[in-house]
Amino acid sequence: MARGARFLEVRLDGLSLSRDGVRVLRDIHWRVRPGERWVLVGANGSGKTQLLKTLAGIVRPSSAANPALGYRWMGEWHHVPHEVRELIAYVGPERQDKYQRNGWDMSVRALVGTGIYGTDIPLDALTRADRGRIDTLLERLQILKLARRAFLGLSYGERRLALLARALARKPRLLLLDEAFTGLDSRNHERLQRWLARQRGPLPIVMVTHQLEDVPASATHALVLRRGTVVAAGPVRSVHLNRHLARAAAPHGTRGGIRRRRGPAHPLLALYRGSVYLDDRRALRAIDWEIHKGDFWVVHGENGSGKTTLLRTAYGDHGVAIGGRIRRAGIDAGTPLELFRQRTGFSAPYIHARYPRATSVAEVVLSGRHASIGLHRAPTRGDRAAMARVLKRLGMWRWRRRTLAELSYGQTRLVLFARAIVGDPELVLIDEPFDSIDAGTRETLARELRRLHARGTAVAVTAHQAAEWGTFATHELELADGDARYCGPIRDPAARK
Repeated sequence: MARGARFLEVRLDGLSLSRDGVRVLRDIHWRVRPGERWVLVGANGSGKTQLLKTLAGIVRPSSAANPALGYRWMGEWHHVPHEVRELIAYVGPERQDKYQRNGWDMSVRALVGTGIYGTDIPLDALTRADRGRIDTLLERLQILKLARRAFLGLSYGERRLALLARALARKPRLLLLDEAFTGLDSRNHERLQRWLARQRGPLPIVMVTHQLEDVPASATHALVLRRGTVVAAGPVRSVHLNRHLARAAAPHGTRGGIRRRRGPAHPLLALYRGSVYLDDRRALRAIDWEIHKGDFWVVHGENGSGKTTLLRTAYGDHGVAIGGRIRRAGIDAGTPLELFRQRTGFSAPYIHARYPRATSVAEVVLSGRHASIGLHRAPTRGDRAAMARVLKRLGMWRWRRRTLAELSYGQTRLVLFARAIVGDPELVLIDEPFDSIDAGTRETLARELRRLHARGTAVAVTAHQAAEWGTFATHELELADGDARYCGPIRDPAARK
C-alpha cells in the first residue's frame, strides 16, 4: 500500500455549517490530499476556525448525515468524523485557553505525554520510552529547555510550541494549526518556520494565518474565505496571497511620531525595584518603571522575558517581592485595589479563558465598567449607554446579542478590548493587542488607541519588537529574562541593535 494511504485525505463537497442559527460556512468544495500543506486565510469572522474544527470533527456540518464531508484512510472512505478523529491533531487558541480555564498545570514533558495517550491531564506515569520520545520532539522544536517548566508558567508563545509538541506526540495523520504563530517572538517564529520547512513528507497540514510572514516556504496550496464562502483556492502561487494577507508592520495611520502630553509630576503607576516570583522562579528582577499621564509605552522582548508578568503585576494580579514596592495613584494602604482597576483598562489573552463561552458580547463589555468577570450587579442606564457608545465606535453594535461561542478568536479579542476601554480609563494596559487579528481589526485597534492617547489616557502595550509600535509610542521598556535592558524614551531603531 502506498505510503500516502497511511495519511488522511479529506473531501468537502458542498459543505455548509450553521452555529446558533447563523450560517458561518456555505457550500464549501475543497480537497486536502496527503503531502499537501495548505494555508487558510481570511478576515476575522470569515469562518477559518470553524472550517478547521469541522475537519477535526469538533463541530458537525449542517447536514446530519454529513454526506458533504469524507475522509479517506487506508483506501476506505469514512463519512462520520469520530471514526477518524484520533488520527487528527488540532492546535488552536481554545485548547490553550482550556488549560488556563481549568487550572490544569503540569510540566511541559507531562503535557506532551498526554498527547501520546490522548488525555487532557496525565493519568499514568511516563515510561522511559515515552520520555525519550517526548524529549526528541522537544529537541526537534528547539524547546527542550522547557521540559521541566510548569505549563501555565510559560509565556503565551511558549505554550503554543508546547501544544504543538503535544499534537505531534500523537503521530497524527492530519495536522490542523490555527494561528500557530500567535504569540511567538522572532526567535520562536524562526524555529517554527524551520520545522514547517522540513515537512516534505505525506503528512497533510492545514494552517490558518493572518500575516504574509507566517506563510511557510513549504506551503503548497492556499484557500481564501470571505464570509464563509471560498473566493480562491489552488496552488499557493496562483492565489496571490499578498492580496489577502497583512504584513507584520505598524498599522496604517501610525506613521509620524506622537508627542507625549505632559501630565502631573506624580505617576499614575510606579514600580520600584520590583521583583516578581512565579512558581519559585524569578520572572522579574528589580524593575524600575513609571507611567505618567500622556505616556505611550511599548513593553517588548522575547517569549518568557516577563512582558505579560509586568502588565499583570501593574494591574494587581501578582505581588511584588520584599525589597520592592508598587504605587498606584490614589491607592493608599487600606484602599481597595478595585478602585484602581475601575480606572484602568486591561486586556490579556488569559481573560478570554475566564469567560464562559455562552456569555453575550454586551455582558462582556458591561463587566468592564466594574472590572469584573461577569456581571455581579444589574447594569445602570449609564453602564448601558457607555457600552453602546464603545460598541458603535468600534463597529461592533450588531454583535451585542451574540455569544463568545459565535465569534472568531480575533473577534473576541476586539470584544475584550472594548471591555477594557468602556469605563473611559485613565490608564490602559493591553497584552499583545495585534495577536490573532486581521489587518482591518488592527487598523481599528490602532485608531482607537491613538484616540485614547490623544485625549490624555496613558497606554502600555506589549509586543515582541518595538518596531510594531515604534512610530506610535513615546517610551519603551525592553525586557530580557526578567531584567530591564532599557527603560526610557522611544529609541531610534538603530540604537536597539
